[in-house]
Amino acid sequence: MERMNSQEESQRAEVACGASTGRVTIPTDLDVVDQTLEVMERWGADALRDCDGTDFPAQLQGVGAKIYSTYYTTRKDNQWARANPDEIQQVYIMTPFYSTAEGSLSIPLMKGLYPEMLKVNPNDRQRWWEVIDRTTGQVVPPSDWDYREEAGTVVIPAACPFHQYTVSFLAFIMWDPVHMYNAVVNGWKDVEHQITFDVRQPKTRAFTMERLRKFIADHPYVDVIRYTTFFHQFTLLFDEAAREKYVDWYGYSASVSPYILERFEQEVGYRFRPEFIIDQGYYNNQYRIPSKEFKDFMAFQRREVAALAKEMVDITHECGKEAMMFLGDHWIGTEPFLEEFASIGVDAIVGSVGNGSTLRLISDIPGVKYTEGRFLPYFFPDTFHPGGDPVKEAKVNWVTARRAILRKPVDRIGYGGYLKLALDFPDFVDYIQSVCDEFRTLYENIRGTTPYCVKTVAVLNCWGRMRSWGCHMVHHALYQKQNYSYAGVIEALAGAPYDVRFISFDDILNDATVLDEVDVVINVGGADTAHTGGDYWCNPAVADTIRRFVWQGGGFIGVGEPTGHQSQGRFFQLADVLGVEKENGFTLGYDKYNWEQHSHFITQDAGDEIDFGEGMKAVYALPEAHVLVQRDKEVQLAVNEYGQGRSVYISGLPYSFENNRLLHRAVLWSSHCENELNSWFSSNYNVEVHAYVRNGKFCVVNNTYEPQSTTVYRGDGSSFQLDLAANEIQWYKI
Repeated sequence: MERMNSQEESQRAEVACGASTGRVTIPTDLDVVDQTLEVMERWGADALRDCDGTDFPAQLQGVGAKIYSTYYTTRKDNQWARANPDEIQQVYIMTPFYSTAEGSLSIPLMKGLYPEMLKVNPNDRQRWWEVIDRTTGQVVPPSDWDYREEAGTVVIPAACPFHQYTVSFLAFIMWDPVHMYNAVVNGWKDVEHQITFDVRQPKTRAFTMERLRKFIADHPYVDVIRYTTFFHQFTLLFDEAAREKYVDWYGYSASVSPYILERFEQEVGYRFRPEFIIDQGYYNNQYRIPSKEFKDFMAFQRREVAALAKEMVDITHECGKEAMMFLGDHWIGTEPFLEEFASIGVDAIVGSVGNGSTLRLISDIPGVKYTEGRFLPYFFPDTFHPGGDPVKEAKVNWVTARRAILRKPVDRIGYGGYLKLALDFPDFVDYIQSVCDEFRTLYENIRGTTPYCVKTVAVLNCWGRMRSWGCHMVHHALYQKQNYSYAGVIEALAGAPYDVRFISFDDILNDATVLDEVDVVINVGGADTAHTGGDYWCNPAVADTIRRFVWQGGGFIGVGEPTGHQSQGRFFQLADVLGVEKENGFTLGYDKYNWEQHSHFITQDAGDEIDFGEGMKAVYALPEAHVLVQRDKEVQLAVNEYGQGRSVYISGLPYSFENNRLLHRAVLWSSHCENELNSWFSSNYNVEVHAYVRNGKFCVVNNTYEPQSTTVYRGDGSSFQLDLAANEIQWYKI
């Protein structure tokens, strides 16, 4: 190993400086004018924004910064909403399961829901509601049940004893869920509940276009209309104690109304059922394999939302303003990775950055002029309070997202919330100053180029491009015990040196060439979920395509219960490719002997105890596989040869630097490229190397909060030794 010489020192110094100002957006308010100017100077901010519940100060309208104005298409006009109650937004809700031992069954509709948020819509209920006997799956005819409006209950006079029943019904959204969330978190008292109106409906549509033009005319100092967002809120319900009851960041259940559903029926040519949305109470969350009807509904919504959003963007451009869309709140129907989105014509996307995956969820969006990440913490009192530690949260957020930025940067960063809360934490203000400076430096060094990619990796699930970087995300990067072992794979990929693609089973069925440029396919998740595919694997056109891909030399990595679906004597439908199978009680009569552990290229950087997260029970190796890790005769890591190809089985892979390295080695081994390990590579898995060959630069980054030493390998295999301070990033010329 050679030490870094004086030439490398000079190369590092030549590329270490970036612009000192710009590419940063900060919030402001009426009571922090002078402080805003001070923070603008310290952070090098060139854009200012208002936030929910704030007004933009007149004193800051001429300071030379670009001004964003948050614009709510669906709220902040209760007078209109109350005057047009039939055009208030609606949501489909299913009650809990109820049964009776005998006689009549009474089902309360609003039990467990926050009463001030929702109001039952009883209109034409025989058409738009469904009462279902969940024991049989049969719909109860409307003639066999009745709605008692005063009591708020559905009564089934002759319910079958001990059968389970649910009611699916429509409710008006009387308090916008995001406004309610902001009010609860910030402790706003006696605040008027903002009602959510439905821009899709005729009267409100016409009113909205006039309202938008008036808003722009009344705010001539605004440069960017920041739509938050367009029309339909992701599914967010609260319980009786104002706590989150159900949330799905991808949920479509609040994008409905009789008006919309009738238009849907006219387009698709068949009758709508509430169950298309309710989906047994799962609301078609992204773990559910989507039905044809739900896919039809999403496609219809995308087309309708895009057409209407384009009207608003065209008005925005006509009035000389930029149109920015916040990827959150009322974003449903604006799927940013699908074709309809590009037709809207927005200039920019801004979204909240919770980790590397959510960073790529923003930065990879095609067809916009620029992207912006809103970093954490949000300036809210849940973090900025006596005893709070916003610096810690900011460090974790920045260092986690930085890996993804180094692969595909957003064009800008910013912060949201209430600036006066942050000002009480001077250490936080100091730290964010360093973040802004570092972001500008890395952006200037890597802009306009594609980083070095050692392989092309495709994540295969039911969603494909639609859920790019959002796989296993229930509510925007929040931890959940049941999915972190899978979400960790996506997080690792967000900062890894691969060309990452997201493909669906329908892509395989519709395009025989979809895998032609792919080196490794990854299938990750629980059995019978949309992420692993369920009975898609019973379609020979799918199973044969993947088998042929591997047989001819491709790589396959399965995590959790890949290809898991019980059929034809197999649980893992590609058990022959993976070399492992799961004992589900049907094969207890077969003895299993392949438990010997082998040393391997994949585990050479791993410690004594690899973290498989929740792991997997009852997985065993078939005779031809090589077990790398088994615990109590349950396989956690194994490899297998299949034809000219290779596969890797991993029981779970929470995100960590060590696991990130294990996945990297698995990708290289499965694609027969072990010899490419020491190319733009760090011997220490806490440190990563990112190369930008076209720009003639590379960087070495310490992802930890402690000093690290490593051997850095260049693209030609030559190396040098390097010591890095905590979180440090060093830039070099190639």
